[in-house]
Amino acid sequence: MTNKLFRWAALLSANLFLWGVLSFYESSSAAPPGGQPPFANAVEQRHEIIRELQQIKTLLQEQVQLLRAESREKSTKK
Repeated sequence: MTNKLFRWAALLSANLFLWGVLSFYESSSAAPPGGQPPFANAVEQRHEIIRELQQIKTLLQEQVQLLRAESREKSTKK
C-alpha cells in the first residue's frame, strides 16, 4: 500500500516539476519571437549585396588605374 502511495506521489511531483520547467519556456529567450520573421527580407538583402558589390567593383577599377599609372611612372624613370 505504501509502495503504491509512493509511486503516485512520485508521479505527481514529476508532473509538477515538468509543468514548472515548461512554464518558463514562454517567458525566456528560448521561445521563438512572435510575429517577427526569422530572416531579413530577401529582396532587400539582395539589393544591398548588389550595391556593395558595385562599390567594390568601382574601388577595384580605381585601384587598377592607380597601379597602372604607378607602373608607367616607374617605367619612364628607368
